[in-house]
Amino acid sequence: MSQSSAGRYGPAATARRRRVTVAAAAIGSAVAAALIVWIGAGVLRDPVQWRDVGFSIQGPDRVEVTFDLIKAQAATVECTIHALNKGFAEVGVIRMTAGPASGRVVRHTVTVATQELAVTGVVDTCRVVPAAVQTARE
Repeated sequence: MSQSSAGRYGPAATARRRRVTVAAAAIGSAVAAALIVWIGAGVLRDPVQWRDVGFSIQGPDRVEVTFDLIKAQAATVECTIHALNKGFAEVGVIRMTAGPASGRVVRHTVTVATQELAVTGVVDTCRVVPAAVQTARE
């Protein structure tokens, strides 16, 4: 290397600098891996999840919404399903309860009555109903 370009790209690499860089990279990788595991564990801890499968417009007064509900087999879950118009305004809503099931993943199709033509139907939320609330409803 010539004298004029010796300091152009920073000080020359040393063994100590390489060790510090490798250590910093290792620590950064460990932190990133821990963060990914923490986020993943949070997702798996959710007692109920759902996946929208599709919808079918049945006319100006109703839409059918199909979704997969993922929950513990013994759990009772309450879901809120919305029908939306082309301006994304809510034109229909229904709450449905899904009780204990024979499997962890169960497909449901519900009909949502609408006030005007809907262009989509989606699951908004699902939550596990506590046992005390289940008993009170019965």
